[in-house]
Amino acid sequence: MQKNTPLSLLANLTPAQFMKRHWQKKPLLIRQAIPNMKPLIDRASLLDMVENEDVESRLIVRQGEKWTLKKGPLNRKSLPPLKKPDWTVLIQGVDLHNDAVHYLLQQFRFVPDARLDDLMISYATEGGGVGPHFDSYDVFLLQAQGQRKWRIGRQEKFELQEGVPLKILKTFKPEAEFLLNPGDMLYLPPGYAHDGIAVGECMTYSIGFKVPRSAELASELLMGLSEEVAEKAGSNLDVIYQDPTQTAAIQDASIPAALQQFAALSIAKALKDPQILNCLLGETLTEPKSNVWFDAPDQDALTAFTWPSDVYLDRRTKMLFDTKHIFVNGESFRAAGRDAKLLKKLANQKSLTFKETKGLSEDAAQLMQAWWEEGWWHATFAAQELGSQD
Repeated sequence: MQKNTPLSLLANLTPAQFMKRHWQKKPLLIRQAIPNMKPLIDRASLLDMVENEDVESRLIVRQGEKWTLKKGPLNRKSLPPLKKPDWTVLIQGVDLHNDAVHYLLQQFRFVPDARLDDLMISYATEGGGVGPHFDSYDVFLLQAQGQRKWRIGRQEKFELQEGVPLKILKTFKPEAEFLLNPGDMLYLPPGYAHDGIAVGECMTYSIGFKVPRSAELASELLMGLSEEVAEKAGSNLDVIYQDPTQTAAIQDASIPAALQQFAALSIAKALKDPQILNCLLGETLTEPKSNVWFDAPDQDALTAFTWPSDVYLDRRTKMLFDTKHIFVNGESFRAAGRDAKLLKKLANQKSLTFKETKGLSEDAAQLMQAWWEEGWWHATFAAQELGSQD
């Protein structure tokens, strides 16, 4: 994506200007970010998704001061009547299940893919919402159908209401209020409190971002590191603790200082090669969510594989790279030269032409075939233009 091209999506700011002025700094209201916006998936198809076990969904109903929350999968017929006010359905990760929604999410790739998470769709009847709350991540709130009134404000106190199944702020003092129409969008940085209330029937698309927490990320990396170290157990790289100078113990239960030093050196040695952590980070960032499954080709296709005219990544595939590695769906691969250039282009553009695939080495071509057998890429692409129906 060109970082110096003005975008209507960003109120005619360039991506570079937006990131410098607003990203994680201050809100931005964008009128007609997507002109003539229409829902990319109709109401019936969206609400049918609550029955899918592979889709994360929630039903939120407000009755006065009382809130109820039900997590999917749900029976479609168990949803409240469409004419009943004050209820909301949240469908997470719709981009994983719909090509048009996936295509829309790609318009936000001026933020690194490593930070881009998913697109959630909120369907609400009159008065529906989830109460005043704050997110720990950046969010773009795009109005797709109907109207929603947003109240926003910088929050000083983050105490939550007790006895409520949602994370609703105990005190909320809005500083500004906006009515969004189809195509309008509101950007909010992390921690900015907001309360969205449906004005009539409405759909809102929320583009969210990953926010790795240091403790959580360290835990995942160290878990991966332990697996790497375990693979070396018993090899010539696995040094055995020795203590030929150990004196007779006076305090039997005291841990020897030499053993403590050996433990510290063992950890330091495991962390000595920065490429190990880089690999583990890339694998962690591209690991598919637990509810993501790929559709492998049928047996006839597997036995009759030939290179297609073009290659397109499956919309569920996560592909990143660093200076030495390619990361795909939780796995890492070393790549250099022309192979690295082409695979990085595949990660950036999500596709390669037949002519470009012919430039892959035999090893890289075999690797690509293995990815195809897993269902990570396809020979056809059915992405629809914005505004089309599912």
